[in-house]
Amino acid sequence: MQKLPTVLVLSGLDPSGGAGIQADIQAITALGAHPLPVVTCLTVQDTRNVYDSVAVDTDLLRRQLMCLREDIQVDAIKLGALGSAAIVDLLVDFLRSQPPCPLVLDPVIKAAGGGELADNALVARMRQKLFPRATVITPNGPELSILGDDEDPQRAAMKLLDGGCPAVLATGGHGEDPLITNRLYTRNAAPKDWKLKRNGGEYHGSGCTLAAALSAGLARRQSLSDAIENAQSYVSGTINRALRVGRGQPVPYRGPTERTEGR
Repeated sequence: MQKLPTVLVLSGLDPSGGAGIQADIQAITALGAHPLPVVTCLTVQDTRNVYDSVAVDTDLLRRQLMCLREDIQVDAIKLGALGSAAIVDLLVDFLRSQPPCPLVLDPVIKAAGGGELADNALVARMRQKLFPRATVITPNGPELSILGDDEDPQRAAMKLLDGGCPAVLATGGHGEDPLITNRLYTRNAAPKDWKLKRNGGEYHGSGCTLAAALSAGLARRQSLSDAIENAQSYVSGTINRALRVGRGQPVPYRGPTERTEGR
């Protein structure tokens, strides 16, 4: 009987299927790991924007996490939209009770359309309590500026490292240059760049897809550098086969490589 590494995923539910927990499940499965999905918040969302978000009850989440802990070994953890500062506190308690494993934190703050997915209390709690526990965080350009309180990406990343975060993968999907530059900042090494050809504009759920794919690689015991390399290659492929789902951003196609084209 086959056994796959597992990734515990805590993220929000996007009804459009483009981002959030569905993107995580699809990417983790595609890259050879088994997702353990726990929904942290329910959103009113489409491919254009987020209009509302309601956090899931923390007692229910606690029971779900305890149930999983008693039954399944977790090989990596991926965190997306968390819903509330109270959920961060719950997660910190859970992490203390778990054997250490790689943790990828995608600090989801705003939707591309400007809709809020994290208030100031949640952002502050993530920065203080979760960033130091993460293997790597994966902010996009706007998120990096907010989290590091600086418009300059390098200074913002250095502030996060100085605050205890072990590694920052600053993603470049929100820029306009012909090449997307994803840059890894760590405490004891020079920044490392990966460059990809930009394919059009922005894609709904591309950041979730990258972080989830990265967590699958780490669950499979790849080095951080190799996991980033493989995750980027996967995301590039999903964007090349993107879907037109709604009137907003295209959605990365995370399904089987061979698919039947619609009308």
